[in-house]
Amino acid sequence: MSNYDPRSLLATSPMTRLQIVACIVTVLLNALDGFDVLAISFATQGILQEWNISRLEFGVVASMELWGMAVGSLVLGGMADQIGRRRSILIFLVVMTLGSFMCSQANDLGDLRIWRFVTGLGIGGMLAAINAASAEFANDRSRNFWVALMTIGYPLGNVFCALFVSELLKTHNWRAVFEFAAVLSAVLLPVVWFLVPESVSWLCRKQPARALEKINATLKRMGHAAISALPPLPPPAERPSFRDLFTPHLMRLTILMVIAYFAHITSFYYIIKWVAPIAAGMGYSGPVVADVLLWISVGGAAGGAVLGLLALRWNVRLLTVGILVLSSIAIMIFGRGQDDLVELKTIIFWCGFFVNGGIVGLYTLLAIGFPTHLRATGTGIAIGAGRGGAALAPIIAGYLLNNGMSLQMVSIIMASGAMIGAVALMFVRYSSTSEAKFGEAATPGARP
Repeated sequence: MSNYDPRSLLATSPMTRLQIVACIVTVLLNALDGFDVLAISFATQGILQEWNISRLEFGVVASMELWGMAVGSLVLGGMADQIGRRRSILIFLVVMTLGSFMCSQANDLGDLRIWRFVTGLGIGGMLAAINAASAEFANDRSRNFWVALMTIGYPLGNVFCALFVSELLKTHNWRAVFEFAAVLSAVLLPVVWFLVPESVSWLCRKQPARALEKINATLKRMGHAAISALPPLPPPAERPSFRDLFTPHLMRLTILMVIAYFAHITSFYYIIKWVAPIAAGMGYSGPVVADVLLWISVGGAAGGAVLGLLALRWNVRLLTVGILVLSSIAIMIFGRGQDDLVELKTIIFWCGFFVNGGIVGLYTLLAIGFPTHLRATGTGIAIGAGRGGAALAPIIAGYLLNNGMSLQMVSIIMASGAMIGAVALMFVRYSSTSEAKFGEAATPGARP
């Protein structure tokens, strides 16, 4: 046995097969979020017909899982810092499976609201946990790429939903959409159980019972030598505490990241939630609307991939600022209206490209900005506050459209969120305390 800090070794060594597999699983887990968010858009027509609700009432229903995500990220996001990344992910998968299945059994609008909220609770906690996990399984050289790839799981889930659910609804009603979402969540439970170990970085920081045994088992699976003793525990000042996010070293980062995420996510969810109803209102049929939704998902996956590759060499913060500005411009162009379907699909593609590219940049900044012991908590705070803004987006847009405001003016208002996010990021500065250090002796990565 050797006596070394395994965090330093994993941060500087090439990625092993186990690390790559674990990172890929986080992509699949994030895809569940993308599938779930788009699922309600595909179920919209069936819900409207069955319960005869207005566009404003639909906006409230569409926002319920977002409120759940906000609460889940704020309240449950820190769970991954306390009980571990792996255990938290398994718990959140169970909650998501239960919530999705019960949505399919809803007898009225009240039942659907409750179980969409429950599903959102699981997703909100999951997002904080997998953002931390993807950052900690990756090495220094490829961390930005893997965090970006994890984030791309969201539009990939959108794409899968658009391709599969549009076919599913040809032979089944809207309830089948949520039944299938429950199956997907349940399938990933054994995948996480067998393929994703606990984060070595978290085990070294927290040192729960059998921590040394678990670390050595993981190191063995990675082909590394076992360690003879655990690294020294961090001083009490570096142990998880919600208050640490608002110390002089981290408060500026925390507040600005919350503002940036909150603002941009309102623009993001305006596009995601209202493209289908707006396209349907233009007279397009259900299959055509599904095709439009597919293009926003393809654009989102492409935008996330491009930003992830650029982040390997370029300044992540400035890249994200630029793409948020372009998001705002694309949404305002969408609001002008399009003369034909080709134009609509084109602008929707670019909206997806830029808005999801902005999300990828923000997730990357969250992952590398907070230290290990606060990574899930800090991410959870930002995502929780942001999803609160996301929950308001479909309601605000629904209210404005329901009261006769033009699509152009509504789009200008909703596009302002991305611009506000860009301004907030211009003032972000990372101190030495807030830089992502995955081992006490790890070499700090490049500043974003």
